[in-house]
Amino acid sequence: MSELNSVSRSACNSKASMIVVSNRLPFVLKRNEKTGVLERKASAGGLVTAVAPVVIRGNGIWVGWPGIHLDNPSESIPESDPNDKTPTAGLRSSKIVAIHAEPKLFDSYYNGCCNGTFWPLFHSMPDRATFIADHWRAYIKINEEFAEKTVHALKLLKETKQKNTSPPIVWVHDYQLMLAANWIRQRAEEDELRCKLAFFLHIPFPPWDIFRLFPWSDEVLQGILGCDMVGFHITDYCLNFIDCCQRNLGCRVDRKNLLVELGGRTICVRPLPIGVPFDRFVTLAQNAKPVLSTSQKVILGVDRLDYTKGLVHRLKAFERLLLKHPEHIEKVVLLQISVPSRTDVKEYQDLKEEMDQLVGRINGRFTTPNWSPIRYIYGCVGQDELAAFYRDAAVALVTPLRDGMNLVAKEFVACQINTPPGVLIVSPFAGAGEMMHEALICNPYELDDAAEVIHRALIMPEDERTVRMNHLRRREQMNDVDSWMKSFLKAMDSLEEEADDIGATSMQPVTIDDFDEYLSKYIGYTQKLALLLDYDGTLAPIAPHPDLATLPLETKHTLQRLSNMSDVYIAIISGRNVNNVKEMVGIEGITYAGSHGLEILHPDGSKFVHPMPMELQDKVVDLLKALQEQVCKDGAWVENKGALLTFHFRETPVAKRAALAETARRLITSAGFTPAPAHCAIEARPPVQWNKGRASIYILRTAFGLDWSERIRIIYAGDDDTDEDAMLALKGMAATFRIASSNIIKTSAERRLSSPDSVLAMLKWVERHFSRRKPRANSLTYKSARLARDTLQMHVSYQLPARSPRHTPPRTPDKISDKSNSSGSESS
Repeated sequence: MSELNSVSRSACNSKASMIVVSNRLPFVLKRNEKTGVLERKASAGGLVTAVAPVVIRGNGIWVGWPGIHLDNPSESIPESDPNDKTPTAGLRSSKIVAIHAEPKLFDSYYNGCCNGTFWPLFHSMPDRATFIADHWRAYIKINEEFAEKTVHALKLLKETKQKNTSPPIVWVHDYQLMLAANWIRQRAEEDELRCKLAFFLHIPFPPWDIFRLFPWSDEVLQGILGCDMVGFHITDYCLNFIDCCQRNLGCRVDRKNLLVELGGRTICVRPLPIGVPFDRFVTLAQNAKPVLSTSQKVILGVDRLDYTKGLVHRLKAFERLLLKHPEHIEKVVLLQISVPSRTDVKEYQDLKEEMDQLVGRINGRFTTPNWSPIRYIYGCVGQDELAAFYRDAAVALVTPLRDGMNLVAKEFVACQINTPPGVLIVSPFAGAGEMMHEALICNPYELDDAAEVIHRALIMPEDERTVRMNHLRRREQMNDVDSWMKSFLKAMDSLEEEADDIGATSMQPVTIDDFDEYLSKYIGYTQKLALLLDYDGTLAPIAPHPDLATLPLETKHTLQRLSNMSDVYIAIISGRNVNNVKEMVGIEGITYAGSHGLEILHPDGSKFVHPMPMELQDKVVDLLKALQEQVCKDGAWVENKGALLTFHFRETPVAKRAALAETARRLITSAGFTPAPAHCAIEARPPVQWNKGRASIYILRTAFGLDWSERIRIIYAGDDDTDEDAMLALKGMAATFRIASSNIIKTSAERRLSSPDSVLAMLKWVERHFSRRKPRANSLTYKSARLARDTLQMHVSYQLPARSPRHTPPRTPDKISDKSNSSGSESS
């Protein structure tokens, strides 16, 4: 063992202060029964051992729930006991931000969503998961509370004079807080607080076909992607996550370098296998008194009593061993330690009952006067005693059905100081099974095979046991919990000592070739193409004022060239009024739709205006006046689009936006219009059954006939909620792109793009693709499109309020001219 002991260990230091955000604080609060005073009780675990010293040295902060619901949330957190020697002893109460929540809400979040949904789902046991909307809403609220407290912690750091000039690292932990990072980022940016964000998941991340069962899976992914770096135990979990980001969200990904792009940001995904405090367990094993007084070989199992741990399978495999290899009877004993868990949950109560019955049945079947095959301990075991069990066991069975890493395997290896050492058996469905190659791999689902693996471990020659264990010990000492901490700081580029190259950390800009795989197969080389495109935020970048949102020259030239291609049809569908959007784009011979499709200008100059109730004219005027009087202040203003009004508050200070937006929504609703969110704006939509989805289908039917879905391929690109109506209407019939920021949004689009630059790259791909085609005799022309419209009997249904006496029947859509003074035209 001298080779192992020569490995030097050094404390890792961060260039930046750290804020750790976890469901629990690194200690729990207990109230002294005699004095009634709050006291700290230390928490054991590798995470606390590794992370707490870094937080303390960097003058950082820990955010978490104290483990008790306080009647008085302002009651101060006590300092640590003067005799406390645990890693958290130096964490002062001023560096703790405690979460306080209403007990019923917290129970719904923790027991309902975290343990009732995410725990079984992420362990690939969806049949045990519940999907309850109230639990999800509680999860959202508690994550928002964690985000608020974390922003408060960032402000505390900013107020103190920090030695470190690097932006602080906010490290969010585990499945209880998968939404928090996104909100932390948003609020930190609003308050101009610098920080770098990271997330680490301590349980498995499931494959896509499991993960997508969760109804709010998109929101979870976007919450995690609020970080700069996302860590998992092993590469498999990283790849599962990246696959979900691509297939669920339509993100651009780089599997080779483990990168995901969302909202123009690159998120690094890294395997960071956690270790154990190796040297501390060696010391515990050296000092522990013997607790096993038996001449039999001990097969050891140490687990929390949980259905993911495979305990029932383990007992049945051991029973199979005694049946198939009776030579082990009276020679071996299975010592199973099961730590109580969630004892108030029926599923766990049922598991305990099943375990009790199974142990009783197997012992009843094989017990002899001098021997019982299973010793079963249901309770907690101290670390000193546990180290003795680890040290003296001949075999350790670590056979979960699914596990993130499983540190029992690593603790067992650290305590193997005897000669000859024991044998480790590990499940391939634990993260440890991916890393600990010299262990014997055992599939817990295959009972006969599992019995044979246990038999092999029991009869393994000493030299093979020694070689295998030496390799395992060397790796685990090198990759202990301090090494894990260093790997994290290195991934965040925050390790004080010189670090090696950390690999690619940003995606390359979107290129034309990025669209090949998605679009080539869909469009093919014989189909016509309809390009339906939003304007603001899609073709032109969002600007402080709509008049400043000009179309980039390169985009305009690309659209111009596409408009001249016989097999490409272009329609711009915008929230602006139709004349304005035509003026902003400035290309002849294409279709323009304004006011979200309420008015459509065809390439030949004919116009469709959706019929509007005449009484809305007066209401629009009254609403415009009310908005101008009550909310047009602090940089907010109203844009009059004729059929629509839009209240803009992009230039309003962040602190004042919510109140103004709420007042605007109330005024819009009371006037009989529908408030619809947009980019730092609220639109007042008229109460008619028409939107970009209905308008898109009308445009396609007009241009290509009733069988348009069989004759063409469609690309739709847009950037806000109004475009979702079109994406939903065209779902399954179009290639759809959402230009999306980092904010959490739900989209029907198949792919996400980061900016108008990405849209330009897509348009250039279309140009390249169609320029390689040979012209066809029956290619689309606008003359033939007009002929199709003239011979097509359009059936447009309207759901309107009762007609006023002034209301006239709607005209045939294609016969309405630009000079129409209909109530829905841009002149109103």
